[in-house]
Parts: sequence; C-alpha cells; structure tokens
Amino acid sequence: MLPRPPSVVIEALSPLIEGGRYPIKRAIGEDIVVEADVFKDGHDVVSALLKWRKKGQTRWFETPMQCIDPFNKDRWSGVFSVFENAIYEYTIEAWGDYFRSWQHEFQVKFEAGQTELTSEILEGASFVGRAAKLAQDQGQKRDAERLVVLSDKIREGTPEIVNALAHSPEMEALMTAYADRNESAEYLLNPPPIAKLVELSAPAELSAPEPDAEPVANAAAPTSKGTAGKVIAFPTESSPSGKKGSAKKKKGAAEPARVVEEPASAVVAESTPPVPTTPAVQFTPRYPQVYVDRARANFAQWYEFFPRSAEGRGDKGSTFRDCLPRVEDAQAMGFDVIYFPPIHPIGITARKGKNNAVNCQPGEPGVPYAIGNRHQKCPNGGGHKDVAPELGTLEDFDWLVKEIHARGMEVAIDFALNCSPDHPYVHQHPEWFYKRPDGTIKYAENPPKKYQDVYPLNYHNANWRPLWEELTSVIEFWCEHGVRIFRVDNPHTKPVAFWEYLITRVQSRFPDAIFLSEAFTRSKMMKVLAMAGFTHSYTYFTWRNTKQGLTEYFTELTQDECAEYMRPNLWPNTPDILPSFLQFGGRPAFIIRGVLAATLSPVYGIYSGFELCENVGLEKKPWDAAAAVPHFLHLCDSDYKQLAKEEYLDSEKYQWKQRDWNAPGNIKEIITKLNRARRENRALQQLRNLKFQRADNDLVLYYSKMTAARDNIILVVVSLDPFHFQDAYIDVPVDEFGWLEDQSYQVHDLLTDERYLWTGRRNFVRLHPDKPAHVFRVRRKMHSEKDFDYYL
Repeated sequence: MLPRPPSVVIEALSPLIEGGRYPIKRAIGEDIVVEADVFKDGHDVVSALLKWRKKGQTRWFETPMQCIDPFNKDRWSGVFSVFENAIYEYTIEAWGDYFRSWQHEFQVKFEAGQTELTSEILEGASFVGRAAKLAQDQGQKRDAERLVVLSDKIREGTPEIVNALAHSPEMEALMTAYADRNESAEYLLNPPPIAKLVELSAPAELSAPEPDAEPVANAAAPTSKGTAGKVIAFPTESSPSGKKGSAKKKKGAAEPARVVEEPASAVVAESTPPVPTTPAVQFTPRYPQVYVDRARANFAQWYEFFPRSAEGRGDKGSTFRDCLPRVEDAQAMGFDVIYFPPIHPIGITARKGKNNAVNCQPGEPGVPYAIGNRHQKCPNGGGHKDVAPELGTLEDFDWLVKEIHARGMEVAIDFALNCSPDHPYVHQHPEWFYKRPDGTIKYAENPPKKYQDVYPLNYHNANWRPLWEELTSVIEFWCEHGVRIFRVDNPHTKPVAFWEYLITRVQSRFPDAIFLSEAFTRSKMMKVLAMAGFTHSYTYFTWRNTKQGLTEYFTELTQDECAEYMRPNLWPNTPDILPSFLQFGGRPAFIIRGVLAATLSPVYGIYSGFELCENVGLEKKPWDAAAAVPHFLHLCDSDYKQLAKEEYLDSEKYQWKQRDWNAPGNIKEIITKLNRARRENRALQQLRNLKFQRADNDLVLYYSKMTAARDNIILVVVSLDPFHFQDAYIDVPVDEFGWLEDQSYQVHDLLTDERYLWTGRRNFVRLHPDKPAHVFRVRRKMHSEKDFDYYL
C-alpha cells in the first residue's frame, strides 16, 4: 500500500500556542488536558489516543481519549501528567475503528430484526482474528489465544450470541488493546502537503520526477519492506517554523497509559508489489510541546531586600555576612525565595545621589542598577560577573547562598543589563553600545527622565553574536554559583529573539532555571515574553484596584489562553513603585493588597518595607480619597498621576535605608498567617482554579479556589475600601462543592482563627479597615457526637 492522504481529520487542538510556535507551560505534577476535533468521512466510528513523551525519546506513553461532544461526537479530550523538569511532546493519533464500526452496524441490524447476517458475522470474526495476529506479533500469547477463541465463537455463533460477544467487557478490552491502527492519522505541526504526498506515492511510470527537481522538505518517503503504515494528519492550524524533534516508533497497541514505539517514519508503505526507487526525502515530524518547570516555578513567595540595607542602618551599608538576620526574619514570615536587587560593582562616573539627584555627594553609595566599575580591581573585571566589594567577595556571596539553601530557601538575583560608563564592556567593546553623531556613547533616556549613569546595549550592533553569547554566559556564571532564579529588569526593551535564545540555552544546561519578566508595558509584549520562555511575569495587578478591573483582568490571566504560558507573579510594591492606593490607604490598604496578592496567584512577592507599611511617597496630592472611594479606585487604575508620584521618598535605590524591622503597626503577623494558609491549602497553590463569585457590594471582591477533588475549598472575601466598614451578602456556590442547599458547613477564617457555621447559599459578611478580609477554609459537616460536631 502506497502512502496516502490522512483518513481522519484532527484539528482545533488545544492547548496550542501560536500554532505550536511556543510550548505551553506546566510544573512537575500538573495535568495537561488536551482536546481536539476528531472526525472522518462516512459513518465509521472513530477512536483516538493521546500520546506524550520527553523530547528526544522515541517511546510514547499513550491513553485513550474520550468523546466529550454528546451531539456531534466530534470533540475529544484526554489528560496526561508530567513528573520531570523537561520538555515534553504530545500529539493525538486517531483512526477509523473498523471493529467498532462493525460492532455498531451489527447491533443496529440485529435490533432491527434482521436475521440474515452471515456476511456480517464473518466480517466481525476476521477483525477479531486480525487482532489475534497483532497480539501474537507483540508476544502476548495468552491474549492472542483468547482472541482466536473469540473469533471462532463469533464465526460459529448465532446473531444473538455474536451481538452479546461483541459488547462483552472482555472483547471491548482486547479490541482496544490490539486495535488495527494501520490507517491511523497523527497530529503534526508540519504536515506534508497532500499534493506532494500523492506525487511521491505515484509509480515511476505514472509520475516521474523532473530531472532537476529539488527534494521536498515536508513529505515522507516509502520505507523498507514489511513496515506498518502511519498517515499524517493535516490540521487546519498554521504550521510556523520552530525547533525540530526526532520521531521514530514501531507499531504498537493502544492501551491506557502504556508505552509504545513510534514507526520509523510518520508516513510509510507496505512494499508489495515493489515500488520503483525514488530519491530519499527527509521528513522530521514536529509535535506540540510543553515545558515542565520544577515545583517552585508554580508556587513560591518572594521577599526582596537590598543586601546593603539588611541591618536597617542609615549611616553605613551592610555586607553579605550581615544578611542572615533579615533572611531568617523573612523565613519566619513564610517566604522561600530571597530576591536581591543588583549586587554588582557600581559605577563612579555620573553616579546618582539621594532621591535621584544628578550630583552624588561624597560617601553616597550610588544606584545598584548602574552596573560596572573596572577601577575596583575585581577578580572578573568589575562587571556582571563580580559582586560589589562593599558587599563582600564572591566567597562571601557563596557562603550566603549556602546558608539560605540550608534553610530550605533559594536566592534570586537581578539580571539588569545596564552598564555604567565604567563597565569593562564600555572599554573592551565600545561597538556594543549606541553612538551619537560625534562618536560618543549615548546614555539611557525615558523622556523626560534621563539616566546619565547608564549606557544601554545595542543588541543589533554589527558584532551582536559575541554580545548575546557574553550576556548568556553571565547567567550561566551565576548558575554555577548556586543561583537558579533571575528577575530580569525591563526585558521589553531588549529583542524578544534575544530572550528566546538566552533562556533556551541556559535551560538546556540548567533546566531548573527560573526567569521573572519585569515588563510593565503593553499587554502583547508582556505575553510574547512569556511565550518566549519567561517562567513568571509581572502584571498589571499594581493598577487593578476596582472590582471590575480585578475581575476582568484575573479572569483573563487564569481562564483564557494566556494561562497556558503566562504565570503571574504578583507584587503589591517594588523599589520603583509605591502605588497610590498604599500611599492614601495606610495600613488597611497594605493588608488588602497583601491578601489579594497572596490568594489570587500561587506566586507572589513583597519588597521589604511592605510589612512595615512604608507609604511615604515622593509627592502626594491633597486628595480626600475617603470621601469618594469608587472614584479614588478608578483613578488608582487609570490615572494615578492625579493622585501621587508612585515613587518612594528617600528610596533605598539611592541610599542606605534606616529601618526598625519590628516597628509598631507592622503587618508581619498577617503576612505570616497568609503564607501559612498558602502552604497548608493546596487550592491556593494553583492558578487556573480561580473563580469569581457574587457579592452584592461593588466594594467587596469575592472569589473561590477549590481543588479538583473538592477536598480543599477556599473562599476569599476582601474589602476594596481601606477607609470604611463594608457589608455584603455573598453567594456560596454549594452546588459546585457537590453539597445540598440546606446543608450546614463551617467556615474557618485563616487570618483570625474565627469559625462560623453557615447554611445554604446566601450568607452575610462585614468587613472593616482593621480586618478588611476573610480567607475562609470551608469544611463540610461529617457527623456529630454528643456536644461535638466533626467538620472536614
């Protein structure tokens, strides 16, 4: 049999990002639900398998898919789980199932009262006999013998016996395990053009190739004698170019979650009669991919502080060796990632002073983002592969990393591709920078802001390849020093292709590397950076304060396609951003934003000082926010410049920061309870289970998170008003929990340890500025004993 076009259509596969150009993302232990439309011409019954494997392997795991479209029977679904930090491939294989088509046809005729079914009985016996041969070829002797017996029973049986045998559990299981997949189709990202398939299939005397014809890139050649065939599916999605992967397997049986070998080619042919030799055509099938990160990519709580301010002294800087008390305080609050802003040498030329003053006063430490000082005689030249001497040595840094790891935590460092005028790159590779007409190097600008202490790199300069390789080697250098998490400063100002190259190369060597994109920019750029490989993404959370804004934005992040590749990492504050909501709302505002960040996403972080409710900004307008809260929230979202400059006064980007780490009014206890609730409740460790629920007050946000097994249910109720009491009736979705409307249950507030007994759907909450949120764990009443009720 010559190669032929596919006999089954497989299309509208999901999840699939940009036609398979980019992989979807999951973490170890997560499931991937795959759906597709699968159908064929005529009335044959279709069967389908979901297949997956680690990239580079030839053996597939597979599991049957289920039809989830009860009307048209075209939509199919399957699920698989991933358990290694690696790249996986997945696809769908489908075929017209001859046995089940016969099974259905025979049943219809039998139930219609037809008695002359001799031909149909012999046909069914032949299908079962063919399955016996397949079992024998696979070395499954007992199954083969049993199928032979069943084939004989069908051949010799009456219509009543045959119909019963055809639907017996034993027959169903065996015919599923040894299905005839000779004419199956496989979903590919790069299907061969049908015309080329037909052309290459034709006998030489009917279709001789042109004398100077070029080989066909997207087609498959016949293979050696005796090889079973696979037909490539022709999906309707576009097939953009991308990475290629090998795919070879032998014909295998379809069993739930079993391993099979792929045939030597995705399109092959039987070799009787012999086919005239044709030029070999190379074809490498491409499949959709999923990048599987380690668990911390999916669930983590970050704490950011400047090492030089670790002791909270305003008169001198701290060192790496002074950081452990700050690390242990963060650990006590429940954080597991310690994130350091840039730790590299700081330039002298055009060094900025306090509050971004153009002139730096003697003794001022400068801005850590102005990286590079070749005059300090650092071991690696004073650039991105060195630490600032005032913080200590590389050995001191290694010691601190080891101590943090010993406490079950990790270090994240800032990857800021800024070069001070004193950076060694400026003197060794001036061609890597932008030039003015007079030949001098341009400093960075974001009009009207000027950054005289920073030179931006030109990623498209004539000597760009060594630049890309050098910057990639910086990440690899710090990976070798025990760092696996990198927060990338302003990645949207560098080419997307550069990030795709860097992340791919680093993760090929260090697959556990995690990258956070700090891109507060256009939505499309934020999304494409996530597609290109960034593990986490900053979001617009900072400027989503209204009920409508939060609901719409987080529905998009958690329920739309971007949830397949973009993991939000929520920050209520950063060294660059002190939101207006915090400046005006005081301590209640910090509690509100902390609860939202910790419960809306499984990954969040705070910048040091948040736990102390630091909210003194550079410039705050005289605005009575409490008098018109809805309008205030609207301005926070859409026009914050009417309210304040969202920058810290006396920011520690420019100076050492004096602090009392246990100052009165801090919210460290609340943050500790939030992080404990996150660790102890699996529902808060997931992203795509967020669902907004109904509350009859526009200043109260209400949402739920629940595990698939419904054994961990969380309800979060948050006031968006930091100034006043707010009441609301909320609808508890007891039907989604699988409970009866009149059933009693307990809600346990994980922030206050208060417990309430509720019944049914509609219940009342009251929130006030000192306690502006509830994080309820919902427990169903299981049974009662005298004077005591049990809730689970």
